[in-house]
Amino acid sequence: MKKNKPKYNQIIEAAVVVIAENGYHASQVSRIAKKAGVADGTIYLYFKNKEDILVSLFEVKMGQLIEQIAQSINKKQNVSDKLLTLITMHFRQLADDHHLAIVTQLELRQSNPELRMKINKVLKPYLAEIDHIIQEGIDKKDFRGDLNVPLVRQMIFGTLDEVVTNWVMNEQRYDLLAQASAIHVLLINGLSKNNQ
Repeated sequence: MKKNKPKYNQIIEAAVVVIAENGYHASQVSRIAKKAGVADGTIYLYFKNKEDILVSLFEVKMGQLIEQIAQSINKKQNVSDKLLTLITMHFRQLADDHHLAIVTQLELRQSNPELRMKINKVLKPYLAEIDHIIQEGIDKKDFRGDLNVPLVRQMIFGTLDEVVTNWVMNEQRYDLLAQASAIHVLLINGLSKNNQ
């Protein structure tokens, strides 16, 4: 499978840097190839076009994050710890790779409707992880019973997404990970059965 080949990963990593530094529209396939250390034609052995590179990049990075979050969450006993783990890992992945943060928060937003549909499809398993945490909280009576799961998921993901976007727009001048605890407290207090 092409995704397991070293050149595929080289191209993905190069694309993250090139797109972050130049913007999606100004990032020529030839520039990505040069950064990856491969011939221009090699790109087309792995990807149909530049849009395919962008979607694949998001698929790979998001896939890694979802896998890591699922593994870490499974080790936690209560929903509060699970939610904190999700928030922290979401922030850590982007804080550790500022190029990726720029691509996910800025470049993916400027896309056409067809590309957005592909991006949303990639996000579905991540949103499902959030749903599981919410539903478990409701089932265990840690969270309020009257919660609308899709709405709460939107609020959680939207909060994390907006915090990261703000951090990127502020040129990463503050510690993103340091925000995790305060956001966790705010969300848990809003969801908690005790505050009903």
